[in-house]
Amino acid sequence: MTSTTSQQQLFQYLEDRFACAQACTECARACALRASLAEPDGTAEEELVRRKGIMCAEVCDATCRVLSEQGLTDEDGVRVQLEWCRTVCLECAHVFDGWPGAEDGAKACRECAQACTDFLETLT
Repeated sequence: MTSTTSQQQLFQYLEDRFACAQACTECARACALRASLAEPDGTAEEELVRRKGIMCAEVCDATCRVLSEQGLTDEDGVRVQLEWCRTVCLECAHVFDGWPGAEDGAKACRECAQACTDFLETLT
């Protein structure tokens, strides 16, 4: 491996990490917005949307913070966080799918889950 190759790999790793963190930020924003639109004392379905949205926003925010740390988190810890984020995002997207007006939130969740999947592949 040449130093140019290792530099290219480092740049790609950093770009993938940034793309994942950015997708997590967008998802957190979309989920927080969707959760804020659900009635706190509404139907069971509204409560589910609200709870899933809040949980997804919190997990995505935490994942973004982990990805923003510079070398302070071990690779196994990053992997666990990414897998958790991916799972929560897909669950949230599924809940949002059944809710009128939540299409953008569901899309952001799926894009975040895909970004987590893509970044996980670089860790193997």
